[in-house]
Amino acid sequence: MPSPETLQPRSRPFLILLSKELRDVLAGQTIWVLLLLLSMLVGYSYIQAVTLYGEASKSARQLPELARSLSPLDGVFVPTFGALYLANTFLFPFIAIRTIASEKQAGTLKLLLQLPCSLSTVVTAKLFVLLAVWLIATLPCLSAIALWSLSGGHVGWAEVGNLSLGHLLYAAVVAGIAFVAAALAESSAMAAILTLASTLGFWVLDFAAAGEGGLLKSLSNLSLTTLLRGFEQGVFSSTATLGALIASALLISIARIWLDLRIPMARKLVTSALAAVLAVVLAACVAVRPFSIDKTEDARNSFPPADAATLAALDKPLHVLVQLAPEDPRYIDFERKVLSKLRRSVRDFTVTLQSDTRSGLFETSDNYGLFRYQYDGKQAQSRSTGEGEVLPLIYGLAGIERKAVPDRDPYPGYPLQARTDLAQAWFYGFLPLLIVAAWALGRRSATVWPLASSQSTQSRIRTRRPFNGGT
Repeated sequence: MPSPETLQPRSRPFLILLSKELRDVLAGQTIWVLLLLLSMLVGYSYIQAVTLYGEASKSARQLPELARSLSPLDGVFVPTFGALYLANTFLFPFIAIRTIASEKQAGTLKLLLQLPCSLSTVVTAKLFVLLAVWLIATLPCLSAIALWSLSGGHVGWAEVGNLSLGHLLYAAVVAGIAFVAAALAESSAMAAILTLASTLGFWVLDFAAAGEGGLLKSLSNLSLTTLLRGFEQGVFSSTATLGALIASALLISIARIWLDLRIPMARKLVTSALAAVLAVVLAACVAVRPFSIDKTEDARNSFPPADAATLAALDKPLHVLVQLAPEDPRYIDFERKVLSKLRRSVRDFTVTLQSDTRSGLFETSDNYGLFRYQYDGKQAQSRSTGEGEVLPLIYGLAGIERKAVPDRDPYPGYPLQARTDLAQAWFYGFLPLLIVAAWALGRRSATVWPLASSQSTQSRIRTRRPFNGGT
C-alpha cells in the first residue's frame, strides 16, 4: 500500500484525516460498548425468533398448507435486525455526536479550519468512519444469518439485502440528525438530548397518526419508522430510498454550514434555508415518478402476474371511497390485501377514507362498510375486502379482460426446527470475548501513538499548501 507521501496532494489530507478519525473512534469506548450490547441484543432476538419459528414449523410439518406462510424474513431476520434498529436509534447517535462534539469541546475545530483541506473534506472523513462503524455493528446480524444457514435454514438474499438497505438508510438519516445536533449544541449531552428527542418524536408521530387521515397521516409517511417498515415488509421503494438519501445529505450539509466558524450567522441561516428548499424540490421530483419492487420470495405485496399486468395497463385515474373507520379491522384487512397492492400496480390511484368516528363502533349510516370505485366516469360498489371480487369489479369498470400471463410457482415455505445451542455459545460467549480482545488491542494501539502524532499529522497535511489564515 503506498504511503501518504506518495499519494496525490488532494487525496493525502483526506486519507490522513480518515486515519485520524478511525483511530480516535477505535480508541474510545463507545463503539466497543455498542458491539457488546449488540451481541447480547442480537443473540436474544435471534434465539427467541428461531424458537418461535420452530414451534410454528411443528404444525406446518403436519399440515403442508401452513408451510407456505412460513417465511424466514418475517420469522427470523426482521426480529433479529430489530436489535440493530434499537442500536441505530439509541446508541449509534452517540458515536456520530462524539466525532463532532469532541472537536468543539477540545478546541481542535478551530485548528481543523486552518488546515489547507476544506471543512467538507473533514466532514466527509467523519462520514466514512461512521459508515465503517455501522458496517462493524452489522457483524452480529451477519453472524446470525450465518448461524441460520448452518442450521439448514433458507436465506433469501434479495430479501435480506433489501432489509439491510432499509436499516442503512435509517442509520444515515439518524447520523444526519446527530451531526446537526452536535453542530448546534454547546455540549455532547445537549446534542444527545436533541437527537433522541427527534428520533422519539417519530414514534410519537406514528402513534398519533395511527387510525387518522388527512395531514397527520401524510406527515406520518415522513417518519423514519414508516421508512423502515416498508423495507421490513420486503418492498424496495424508490421514493423512500432517494428521500432518505436527500434528507441525510441535507442534514449533513446544514451541519457543515454551522460548523464553519468563519461564516456569519445571517449567512448560515440563508444558506441553510436555500439547502432546505433545494432538498424539497429534489424530493418532489423524486415523488413524481415513483416505483417499487417486491423483493419477497412469495411476492406477498403484489397481485398475481396476470392481474399486475392488467392493472398496469389502466390509463385513467382509479379512485376508491372507503366508508370505514381507520381503526376498523375490515379497513386494516382491506388495506393489507387490496389497497397497498393497488398503489403499487395502478399508475394513478387515490383512496379517500370516510367515517364519522375513529373506531367505527357507533356508526349509524347504512352505507358504512361500503367501498365505491370510480373509473372513467363509471361507478361501482362492493362490501368485499378480497381481491377475488374487487379485481373483476375494476376490470368491469375499465372494460378490459384479464391478461393471460403465466403464473409464478407457488411459494413452498421453509419450515425448520433449529437448535440454538451454538447461537447461545456464540452470542453470549465467543463473540463478547472477541469484542473485548479487539477493544484491548485498540486501546494498546492507541497508546503507541505519542501525543506529537497530531502535530505530525498537521505538518504532513500542510506540506503542499500553507495555512489559509482561518480563525
